[in-house]
Amino acid sequence: MKIELVYFGRPKEHLKIARETADLPAGTSNLAGVLAWLRTRGDIWAQELADNRVRCAINQEFADLPAIIKENDEIAIFSPISGG
Repeated sequence: MKIELVYFGRPKEHLKIARETADLPAGTSNLAGVLAWLRTRGDIWAQELADNRVRCAINQEFADLPAIIKENDEIAIFSPISGG
Protein backbone atom coordinates (compact mmCIF):
# COMPACT_ATOMS: atom_id res chain seq x y z
CA MET A 1 0.00 0.00 0.00
CA LYS A 2 1.38 3.42 -0.97
CA ILE A 3 1.09 6.41 1.35
CA GLU A 4 2.52 9.92 1.44
CA LEU A 5 4.50 10.87 4.56
CA VAL A 6 5.02 14.52 5.46
CA TYR A 7 7.30 15.56 8.33
CA PHE A 8 7.13 18.81 10.31
CA GLY A 9 8.98 20.40 13.24
CA ARG A 10 11.49 18.35 15.18
CA PRO A 11 11.03 15.14 13.13
CA LYS A 12 11.66 17.08 9.91
CA GLU A 13 14.77 18.76 11.34
CA HIS A 14 16.31 15.69 12.96
CA LEU A 15 15.44 13.14 10.28
CA LYS A 16 16.42 15.58 7.51
CA ILE A 17 13.40 14.77 5.40
CA ALA A 18 10.28 16.77 4.57
CA ARG A 19 8.24 14.39 2.42
CA GLU A 20 8.36 10.91 0.96
CA THR A 21 6.16 8.37 -0.75
CA ALA A 22 6.36 4.99 0.96
CA ASP A 23 5.26 1.46 0.14
CA LEU A 24 4.14 -0.04 3.44
CA PRO A 25 4.99 -3.63 4.24
CA ALA A 26 2.16 -6.14 4.06
CA GLY A 27 0.07 -6.20 7.21
CA THR A 28 0.65 -2.54 8.12
CA SER A 29 -2.87 -1.21 8.49
CA ASN A 30 -2.85 1.48 11.17
CA LEU A 31 -0.90 4.52 12.29
CA ALA A 32 0.89 2.60 15.06
CA GLY A 33 2.12 0.12 12.45
CA VAL A 34 3.41 2.93 10.22
CA LEU A 35 5.40 4.44 13.10
CA ALA A 36 6.72 1.01 14.13
CA TRP A 37 7.86 0.35 10.56
CA LEU A 38 9.56 3.76 10.29
CA ARG A 39 11.41 3.12 13.56
CA THR A 40 13.09 0.06 11.99
CA ARG A 41 15.11 2.50 9.83
CA GLY A 42 17.59 2.98 12.66
CA ASP A 43 18.49 4.71 15.89
CA ILE A 44 17.55 8.32 15.04
CA TRP A 45 14.26 7.14 13.53
CA ALA A 46 13.47 5.05 16.60
CA GLN A 47 14.30 7.95 18.89
CA GLU A 48 12.45 10.68 16.99
CA LEU A 49 9.36 8.61 16.18
CA ALA A 50 8.69 7.11 19.59
CA ASP A 51 4.92 7.07 20.19
CA ASN A 52 5.15 9.69 22.95
CA ARG A 53 7.33 12.08 20.90
CA VAL A 54 5.12 12.70 17.86
CA ARG A 55 1.58 13.58 16.87
CA CYS A 56 0.09 12.44 13.60
CA ALA A 57 -2.64 13.40 11.20
CA ILE A 58 -4.24 11.40 8.42
CA ASN A 59 -5.38 13.51 5.49
CA GLN A 60 -5.06 16.68 7.61
CA GLU A 61 -7.14 15.34 10.53
CA PHE A 62 -5.52 14.53 13.89
CA ALA A 63 -5.44 10.77 14.42
CA ASP A 64 -4.64 8.37 17.25
CA LEU A 65 -2.35 5.37 16.87
CA PRO A 66 -5.12 2.79 16.21
CA ALA A 67 -6.42 4.85 13.23
CA ILE A 68 -6.67 2.81 10.03
CA ILE A 69 -4.47 3.73 7.05
CA LYS A 70 -5.77 3.46 3.48
CA GLU A 71 -4.10 3.53 0.07
CA ASN A 72 -2.85 7.02 -0.88
CA ASP A 73 -3.47 8.53 2.57
CA GLU A 74 -1.27 11.44 3.58
CA ILE A 75 0.28 10.93 7.00
CA ALA A 76 1.70 14.01 8.70
CA ILE A 77 4.18 13.48 11.52
CA PHE A 78 5.10 16.38 13.77
CA SER A 79 6.16 17.40 17.27
CA PRO A 80 3.35 17.30 19.85
CA ILE A 81 4.00 20.92 20.83
CA SER A 82 4.48 23.53 18.14
CA GLY A 83 5.18 27.22 18.48
CA GLY A 84 2.95 29.71 16.77
